[in-house]
Amino acid sequence: MPADDALNLGVLLFVPYREMERRVLEALADGGFDDLTQAQARLVARIAPTGSRLTDLAAQAQITKQTASVLVDQLLRTGYLHREPDPTDGRARLLRLAARGRRAAELADHTAAQVESEWTAHLGPRRANALRATLTELRKITDPYR
Repeated sequence: MPADDALNLGVLLFVPYREMERRVLEALADGGFDDLTQAQARLVARIAPTGSRLTDLAAQAQITKQTASVLVDQLLRTGYLHREPDPTDGRARLLRLAARGRRAAELADHTAAQVESEWTAHLGPRRANALRATLTELRKITDPYR
């Protein structure tokens, strides 16, 4: 494996993301949400506060509509999501977090905040703030859903 300074930025960004995701999934399992898969959790994390359409979730998760549909059906059955009519389009349906989904999201957010706090303690506040500012700037050219 190459030295850290020889790794491309994509890998260097992915490694901490993967660790945060691992810690969040572990906390979810420990918190009683052990039926939530990584793929399902990634979809739940993309549900907008006002609800999301299936096609939007699929696009954001970069998966097919069919795959998103299977995941959503599983999340509906296990009580993480519910469907409701889209008030802006009578033909469309919105997916929203159900009570169980909101509890899981709260635990995930709390765990992510803990991990970020550990990283800030390791880097120091100045470097952590600089990293956040740099990544926020990079998001402008890398995130089509911002």
